[in-house]
Amino acid sequence: QVQLVESGGGLVQAGGSLRLSCAASGRAFITYIMGWFRQAPGKEREFVAAINWSTYYADSVKGRFTISRDNAENTVYLQMNSLKPEDTAIYYCGATRAPSYYRDYRRYDSWGQGTRVTVSS
Repeated sequence: QVQLVESGGGLVQAGGSLRLSCAASGRAFITYIMGWFRQAPGKEREFVAAINWSTYYADSVKGRFTISRDNAENTVYLQMNSLKPEDTAIYYCGATRAPSYYRDYRRYDSWGQGTRVTVSS
């Protein structure tokens, strides 16, 4: 397994941008599909984006968010632009080796502690 640590969350006004980072330690980072999920109060954890050799996005963030990874630095990023109040949540980074289930948080093996994103209107 890998150990994950997120950073980069904060408070931003609607229309603003944030860049989240997820640093991984452990072996074979390159073999994992890396995903970003988010969880708002009282709601289930939901898929945001994932990356292996391709990128995948939830419809709600497509065109606004960009996921990328630096395998040399064992880090995955989430660039979030044109933020909306409904993007407010705790954002989690996860790692999975189940390529067909990258949208399903239950199939992820490792999680970070989360980073809070608050978008004010």
